Amino acid sequence: MDLGHLHPAPGATRRRRRVGRGPGSGQGKTAGRGHKGRGSRSGGNTPPGYEGGQMPLQRRLPKRGFRPVARTEYALVNLGQLAVFPAGSTVGPAELAERGLVRARRLVKCLGDGTLAHALTVRAHAFSKSARERIAAAGGTAEVLGV
Repeated sequence: MDLGHLHPAPGATRRRRRVGRGPGSGQGKTAGRGHKGRGSRSGGNTPPGYEGGQMPLQRRLPKRGFRPVARTEYALVNLGQLAVFPAGSTVGPAELAERGLVRARRLVKCLGDGTLAHALTVRAHAFSKSARERIAAAGGTAEVLGV
């Protein structure tokens, strides 16, 4: 057996339909494209969202919202989630990713939801005001990392 003897399985292929080759072929004259309209012309396939000339849905609906280009996306961590770390430890983005609280190589913002019972050194790229106050109240420190 060599490459010269390879061929598709019986019944796996069909002959190409030759359209527009006279009335005897059964696909003559309009070649199966019907009469007039966009589908009968060359290059006449319909683009996504085309509704036959009617105003498309995406143009009928109003535009909403605004997405700022320079927005900084943070992975959010609440104080309640930091309770899993032992007292006196330093918690940074690497430790949070290790525990599965955030994804690796993300900017981290610490929020003040939940309670922190023991002192921790929390290192993050941003803190909410309440998170700073609660970390300090528990005897810990909040260190801001450079972006």
